Amino acid sequence: MPSRTAKQLAKLSPDQQSKQRVALVIQYQGSAFHGWQRQSKDRTVQADIEEAIAAVIGYHTPLQGAGRTDTGVHAAAQSAHFDAPSVIPAERWASILNDRLSNDIVVRASAQVADGWHAQFSAEWRRHRYTFYTSRYPNLFVQPFVWHYYYQPLDESLMLKALTPLVGYHNLAAFHRAGSDRAHSWVEMQAVECDRSGHFVQIELQAKGFLYGMVRLIVGLIVQVGERSLSPEGFTHIWQNQRRDLVKYSAPPQGLCLLRVGYPDFPFSPEVWVNTQPHYSLE
Repeated sequence: MPSRTAKQLAKLSPDQQSKQRVALVIQYQGSAFHGWQRQSKDRTVQADIEEAIAAVIGYHTPLQGAGRTDTGVHAAAQSAHFDAPSVIPAERWASILNDRLSNDIVVRASAQVADGWHAQFSAEWRRHRYTFYTSRYPNLFVQPFVWHYYYQPLDESLMLKALTPLVGYHNLAAFHRAGSDRAHSWVEMQAVECDRSGHFVQIELQAKGFLYGMVRLIVGLIVQVGERSLSPEGFTHIWQNQRRDLVKYSAPPQGLCLLRVGYPDFPFSPEVWVNTQPHYSLE
């Protein structure tokens, strides 16, 4: 049944309605989704939210995310925007959508932004985190969010040593999956981290933008450094020489989380979008 707002808006065509641009900060558990981007048959995050918006305003309006995430990948603070009738205050959209979304998506906050603000093109950086769980024993309570890697001990100091040369502007074709429509493989990597807390090893990568499949391919290779079957220098040699043929494994999706997206003018407080995926510290 159409909502009261939809019935009111139906009196005016979409072209007659005064519009505003609304920004969202979104969390989702990616396990049940075939990624962010709308697809013709499979369930996606973008499609679920677009359908919730349409149920309110009575017509479809596109939702633009800061970036795509693959099947099974999570987001702690994905950013997105859409254009909506200004009759609904922008800050109300978070609660409106949460009432209509399933429990594996949460809109943490909503706010009005300038008409020219764009979730993808206004972003200055994206930050991803990949989490390993290294105990030999499985743990049901962390299983959906980690790669349970217990085959060999992981040396996080060697992994960080291997990752550090990635900082800068480099051609990372070795970590570029087929199927991308991006014309080149140059990436501005801004920061890397790798640390351990008990049984958890966490990698964070921050860049202006990421190649298709890049983070999971990096992680799939860096575990060889952590288990000492590949040296940090060997890791660097592979990507510097664009040896895509030597990057054979992509890490499982459930360990990856889009942590947050940075903007020069973001209307949300840090509480909304910074450190919203907890650091695991189970001993």
